[in-house]
Amino acid sequence: MEFDNQRPIYLQLLEEFKLKISTGQWPAGEKIDSVRSLASFYEVNPNTVQKALSELEREGLTETRRTAGRFVTDNASLISDLKDDSFKKIAEEFIEGAKNLNLGKEEAIEDLRNYWEKNYD
Repeated sequence: MEFDNQRPIYLQLLEEFKLKISTGQWPAGEKIDSVRSLASFYEVNPNTVQKALSELEREGLTETRRTAGRFVTDNASLISDLKDDSFKKIAEEFIEGAKNLNLGKEEAIEDLRNYWEKNYD
């Protein structure tokens, strides 16, 4: 993962971890790697990882079990809401971009459909 120097790294990690949860890369109920392991993988300070993981826990997306470690929430509704929020952010960026290009809704949707079919089907 390449970090953007314009934003705090812990926020970028937080977004990465949320993406992993919302896409099922970190499934509900799964044990999350240790802070040290994640810090080593992302080549960042363990305190930076801890800050991102603490925010995940504050939001209810993870839970710490006293002697077992940190786990992804089992709350399917919370994970679904996270996925919905992620999609809304992507949709807003798409719509803003389309408007900046002076594309109407139907034209933008058709262009997206064509691009998807050409490149992803």
